[in-house]
Amino acid sequence: MDDTNGNLIIVTGMSGAGRSSVADVLEDLGWFVVDNLPPMFLTTMVEQTIGTGTQPRLAVVVDVRTGMFFDELSSALHDLRIKGYRPLTLFLEASDDVIVRRQEGVRRPHPLQGEGRLLTGIQRERELLGDIRAGADLVIDTSNMNVHQLAAKIVNAFGEEENAELRATVVSFGFKYGIPVDADVVADMRFIPNPYWQPDLRPMTGQDKPVSDFVLGHPLAQQFLQNYVDVLDTLRTGYLNEGKRFVTVAIGCTGGKHRSVAMSEEIARRLREKGSPTLVVHRDLGRE
Repeated sequence: MDDTNGNLIIVTGMSGAGRSSVADVLEDLGWFVVDNLPPMFLTTMVEQTIGTGTQPRLAVVVDVRTGMFFDELSSALHDLRIKGYRPLTLFLEASDDVIVRRQEGVRRPHPLQGEGRLLTGIQRERELLGDIRAGADLVIDTSNMNVHQLAAKIVNAFGEEENAELRATVVSFGFKYGIPVDADVVADMRFIPNPYWQPDLRPMTGQDKPVSDFVLGHPLAQQFLQNYVDVLDTLRTGYLNEGKRFVTVAIGCTGGKHRSVAMSEEIARRLREKGSPTLVVHRDLGRE
């Protein structure tokens, strides 16, 4: 069996987290997308498409609409690996309040809501998907993303046929707004002097050169960058050896406006220099 890592994606996650949007983007990128496939048919579908060469890249969307068959997803993925396929699992996440707002916006009940409240259905789904989320190759929290930002992340992850290199997303954030739930590693930039206390720098952001120069020019920032990128390079080697091809690096400061933004941009630049395709997302920029 040929190595199919990167040619087979299982798209799953919370209802209202953006599965349909992801499916549309993957189709635009040339993937053959199958929606709402019962897991019991997953192996057959893969063998009849990728296995025969009919479709070189296959994305299968699986969700709780498949009812009793959803419990078979883990065993179906295990069966695929035994047969020599290496599926990548993409899990889409969103906070409860965002899912509620989205579900109410489309005036559709949650598939697990039954006769209960919407939040009851969401909680049931989180419990059902817990093991799948824990084992996912890539978790994307779409709570603070619009469709264009989500599309950019999907293009960064799956836009090329070859996915032999680790693909990174560097997310700047403000601790006062909470740590990103989809982060694999988190670093705190609050040890660097805060440009907020410089009156001329306060209105600017870490994307502006005066702020970037102030942050990156500090000796501790330079020492951190050298050491931290070396750590990420070590993680890169280990992740690739273990078949993990995506990492989300969260870089935080107090408000997500100055230090974390400047450092995220520089970390991303250095990762790209090492050959890792890297997307930068400034989650809380403009939120203050």
